Amino acid sequence: MATTTSITTTYAGEFAGKYISAALLSGSTIANGGIEVKPNIKYKEVIKRIATDGIVKNATCDFDATSTVTLTERVITPEEFQINLQLCKKDFRSDWEAISMGYSTFDNLPPSFADFLLAHVASKVAEKTEQNIWKGVNANAGEFDGFITLATADATVLDVASPASGGVTAANVIAELGKVVDLIPASLYGKEDLYLYVSQSIARDYIRALGGFGAAGLGANGTNAQGTQWFNNGSLSFDGVKIFVATGMTNDYMLAGQKSNLYFGTGLLNDQNEVKVIDMADIDGSQNVRVVARFTATVQYGIGSEIVLYTPAA
Repeated sequence: MATTTSITTTYAGEFAGKYISAALLSGSTIANGGIEVKPNIKYKEVIKRIATDGIVKNATCDFDATSTVTLTERVITPEEFQINLQLCKKDFRSDWEAISMGYSTFDNLPPSFADFLLAHVASKVAEKTEQNIWKGVNANAGEFDGFITLATADATVLDVASPASGGVTAANVIAELGKVVDLIPASLYGKEDLYLYVSQSIARDYIRALGGFGAAGLGANGTNAQGTQWFNNGSLSFDGVKIFVATGMTNDYMLAGQKSNLYFGTGLLNDQNEVKVIDMADIDGSQNVRVVARFTATVQYGIGSEIVLYTPAA
């Protein structure tokens, strides 16, 4: 059965424009280096963790073994996903691009539409993957457990105990960011790859708060005395911790941790960008065109006790 195709057209000649796609979320977490990428995982990969205690002791003349070394592991098991679309070429013969299909009854899908469709599907994969990285739930079709889901179920993760009632706003965002930073273990604070991952809503509230006009106790002129026009899409930080805006994260959530402790696992990275268009005419004699994409993906972290999770108040 073909994928449902709905074409709205006022066809009266040749197509003179371009297909325009709505703006899509980019896979910013991966593209901007927010987490570690572990490619070439065919089935699963084990992350070894080492913990020690009391490693330094008073010196003696003899060898006296110190500390306890504990090795544990976490497993990255990418899940397989697919995209399967089927279009009938006949549906396009009354559209603007009919001539580009050729004059034979053994025609082709309009080339410019095919190009657009490929780019659109690849973008949709990037968008869904970005959302899954942070808020995915494995029980939902097309999703794997994201960092928020994993951290919520992990008792070793450091949870902010008293999130603001009523959600995060420009008036309280600085106090709420402070609650997360205050829970970051001393051994992590100041690390080069330590990030405060925040949702877009929190980033906007923080930018607005720094714009001043009396918000959150700041002066009326805000940062650099520029009011709410101070921000120009540059970098953000809070109390010395770099902020990473995670576009796929649910509003009012935050997570602090080292980039080197957060992993995205997949098979071949090229699978994330490969979309195949298969004309079925030479295979089964039909007028169908199939669009196929397959890829694997998942996320995992190494040490839960080195992650701080901010969950908004219910």
